[in-house]
Amino acid sequence: MARKSAFLDNIYSVEGGDAMQRYYDDWAASYDADLAANDYRTPGRCAAMLARHVGDRATPILDFACGTGISGAALNAAGFTVIDGTDISAGMLEKARAKGVYRDLWECDSEDPLAGVRGYGALAAVGAIGAGAAPVETLDAAIDAITPGGVFVVSLNDHTLEDPDYLARLERAADEGRIEMLEAEDGPHLPAIGLNARVVAVRRR
Repeated sequence: MARKSAFLDNIYSVEGGDAMQRYYDDWAASYDADLAANDYRTPGRCAAMLARHVGDRATPILDFACGTGISGAALNAAGFTVIDGTDISAGMLEKARAKGVYRDLWECDSEDPLAGVRGYGALAAVGAIGAGAAPVETLDAAIDAITPGGVFVVSLNDHTLEDPDYLARLERAADEGRIEMLEAEDGPHLPAIGLNARVVAVRRR
């Protein structure tokens, strides 16, 4: 049975990096319980897709907008051993640190969260880009953060897919020869509230 969460209900109305930072700081204490109660499937789906396309489990991975570390725990459970995480919320990072699955964690700039980030063999953006999260231009920054041949996995929930710019941005990057589209899979995101997500994997050329 779904657990009612005011934070979950209102996240899509939060605007601006500073407001988002405060919102997630306030949500940190109940975040894991709220998402577990709503059967959060996307971290496991993203980790499984990344594992299908990254053979070396020691490949350094950036868990972008890692939150409390639910996504990092899923990556670790899939066998990945070198996971870094970044988030705009210090409160969320404190919870992530306690999970013990990250090599390094740092608080990023809410306006330019991937500034200067380069050299990762893979990057996961689990519920991190789209409505109620980072804006569409973050897709380009994520691609730039991985090495040629590296894999980027991103989830785009139903609310995000209502805006065609997100998929169009990935398609443009493919048309420009920056990425190769590997896989896209529709499936459950928060099934307790009837919300789905598309998980997409691309390889940087």
